Amino acid sequence: MSGPADITRLAFVASDRPEAIEARERLARRYGDASEDDAQVVVALGGDGFMLETLHRHLETGRPIYGMNRGSVGFLMNDYAEDDLLARIAAAERARIHPLRMTATDVRGQVHRGLAINEVSLLRQTRQSAKLRISVDGKIRLPELSCDGVLVATPAGSTAYNLSAHGPIVPLDARALALTPISAFRPRRWRGALLSHTACVLVEVLEADKRPVSAVADNFEVRDVARVEVAEDRDVGLTMLFDAGRSLEERVLAEQFSA
Repeated sequence: MSGPADITRLAFVASDRPEAIEARERLARRYGDASEDDAQVVVALGGDGFMLETLHRHLETGRPIYGMNRGSVGFLMNDYAEDDLLARIAAAERARIHPLRMTATDVRGQVHRGLAINEVSLLRQTRQSAKLRISVDGKIRLPELSCDGVLVATPAGSTAYNLSAHGPIVPLDARALALTPISAFRPRRWRGALLSHTACVLVEVLEADKRPVSAVADNFEVRDVARVEVAEDRDVGLTMLFDAGRSLEERVLAEQFSA
């Protein structure tokens, strides 16, 4: 992006929050409102959840998404301001990310596929802990993990659920994935692993009939899974735009020094 004149067609989309809807109406009047199919950049108004929804909607188009916070946390969003929007977008820094592809087979043998920008998580469905076997690139690394669940996170998603589960923050250019247990019971001291971004993770559910487990790729859930494979999909690329000096790389780094 070389200059404000290069960006003329914006599409504004908003979450269902009143402040997001009002912001969309004002910005559309001021800057025009192209269709998402015709826009050079899609401007998403809402919170991080809505940003993920918008990114998922444009998985195939690869259209750049510029978010402005009209939600709560807004880690993936830029600050909301209505002035000089074209110039801000023209000067924005790009973050190119690749999602995880989840292939989940349920206990009936049906196969379900989904993409995750943040993480793929496996979670117990009942009061009983899940029992999981974890393999990496075809080699069993953990024969049995008793836990509430486990997740595989992208660098972009490492500051989300992964961080709340005490997983590591992964720099965006680290070419690594975080494998993090959720409330591990046995082995109690296992804290997870950092894996190459080329790794293929297989999680098999032990005693699936007695201890049912669900698998979730961002907001796509599969119940009663028997096995789940997770790997980065390099064939799919997403572009997020961040204000100059506030890149996603900088945000991820700064999060490691936050109190």
